[in-house]
Amino acid sequence: MSEIINAVFTGQNLAIFGAALAVALSGWGSAKGVGLVGQAADGLLSEDPNKFGKTLVLTALPATQGIYGLITAFMIIIKIGLFGTPVELTVTQGAVLFFACLPIGLVGLGSAIHQGKVAAAGVSLIAKKEGELGKAITNAAMVETYAIFALLVSLLIIILTKVG
Repeated sequence: MSEIINAVFTGQNLAIFGAALAVALSGWGSAKGVGLVGQAADGLLSEDPNKFGKTLVLTALPATQGIYGLITAFMIIIKIGLFGTPVELTVTQGAVLFFACLPIGLVGLGSAIHQGKVAAAGVSLIAKKEGELGKAITNAAMVETYAIFALLVSLLIIILTKVG
């Protein structure tokens, strides 16, 4: 049994699992957030198709957290050498890289969903006051600030972790 555990819990596998989690969690949040805004936008567009451009901007906003998770995963993949010569990682190094993925994974999940809710409310705003798109975008973008902070923390940990 311990042989199986030792084979599964390698530094390399922990880092790869972290990268997968960063993409999966932030991507899940982005999909949910974009879906929330898309539903609101489609309701408005059924009455006024000319507002498509304005709703598209709001619909796209929650997608960025998924991109941040993808960037984090690519940084891990590059760091551990999967595109070239793989780097030998200790379990501790792999665990550090795994935990480096959690800020953007978890915060990306939550912030994308909440950004979707704020952007969906923004769709309601532009339904009534078309000239208020800037305010709707600003309110939704404020939620994104925390995803950016999480991305920075994840990337700093990855960059500062010594491997090999």
